[in-house]
Amino acid sequence: MTGAPAEPPAAEPPAALPRGVIVLLGIAGVVIAVAGLRGVAHLIAPVFLALMLTVTVSPLSEWLRRHGSPVWVAMLATVTVVYVVLFGLGAAMVVSVAQLIDLLPTYQTQFADLQADIVSALSRLGISESQLTSVLERASPSAVTDLVGWVFGGITSVLSDAVFLLAVLLFMCLDAVSFPARLNSTADQRPQVVSALRSFAHGTRSYLLVSTVFGLIVAVIDTLMLWALDIPLPVLWGLLAFITNYIPNIGFVIGLVPPALLGLLDGGVEKMMAVIVLYCVVNFVIQSVIQPKIVGDAVGLSSTVSFLSLVFWAWVLGPLGALLAIPLSLLTKGLLVDVDPSTQWINVLLSGGGSAPPPVPEPEPDPVPETEPRDTAPGE
Repeated sequence: MTGAPAEPPAAEPPAALPRGVIVLLGIAGVVIAVAGLRGVAHLIAPVFLALMLTVTVSPLSEWLRRHGSPVWVAMLATVTVVYVVLFGLGAAMVVSVAQLIDLLPTYQTQFADLQADIVSALSRLGISESQLTSVLERASPSAVTDLVGWVFGGITSVLSDAVFLLAVLLFMCLDAVSFPARLNSTADQRPQVVSALRSFAHGTRSYLLVSTVFGLIVAVIDTLMLWALDIPLPVLWGLLAFITNYIPNIGFVIGLVPPALLGLLDGGVEKMMAVIVLYCVVNFVIQSVIQPKIVGDAVGLSSTVSFLSLVFWAWVLGPLGALLAIPLSLLTKGLLVDVDPSTQWINVLLSGGGSAPPPVPEPEPDPVPETEPRDTAPGE
């Protein structure tokens, strides 16, 4: 008696890696990626800047296309707007820094007197005069511009490689005209990815638009205040206030230090305190009370996450990373968190509110056309 042939035993599924090994591999991948970003920061930083600028001005090309403008008109308008902004900002920085370089030598005497007063006052408190002198000898009036140079340095380094930046901007702006259509064509296959990219673009535009508007308001008010207090180069410090408005948490302090020190050299402690008090009142009300309410949930990052993002991106990409910390964090969150429904809970930990941000919406299915009922003859 012959039976049916025995079936071969089913192959055992491959053993899954332990969770600890997966975590270690993930950490190793992050470390390698961050090290790679730091190694090519001089190339990546301009690309990120070009991406943020393109995302910000892309609604212009979409608006022109909706109103019947040719493709080449939308491309030309987008490229022109971005180039005008960059060249205008670069020209203002060059002129202002040149004026500062011419001004600093006039404060040699005041700075020497300030050093002597500080040494004398601290010596009366029991601090060794030799120690104070060795520390103060390393200082000079140019220390007033250290923070200015740190902030402007990132932008200046990008502008010095202007050919690469302008080329990247040109190609990104050209692609931005047709990118929405390509994104829509992908929505059926990858709805979560498309929704995450749209959320990133919307959040980035909202953040940059609000930061730009309030940065202009702060810059104008600070410039007028410094002009009324007779602080040298009020336009330069207004420009610095505008740029540092993009730096979360500590941008206000960076923009305050140089004009306050110049006020100390120019008019003594009274003028320095006037600068500090007026800056604190204006910038606290605008940047800490009004601006966050208008931004709302567009960013979806808590204050702690924003500050840690600032530290991380400044360490990875330098000064330009500090200016782009929030948009870069939004991009990272969109690519790593928003694209996967199983990781939506991470948004609760990252956001500053008490509830989770709204889930990524699923695309609506195409409507099925209704068929009219067929008339049937009696008796069928």
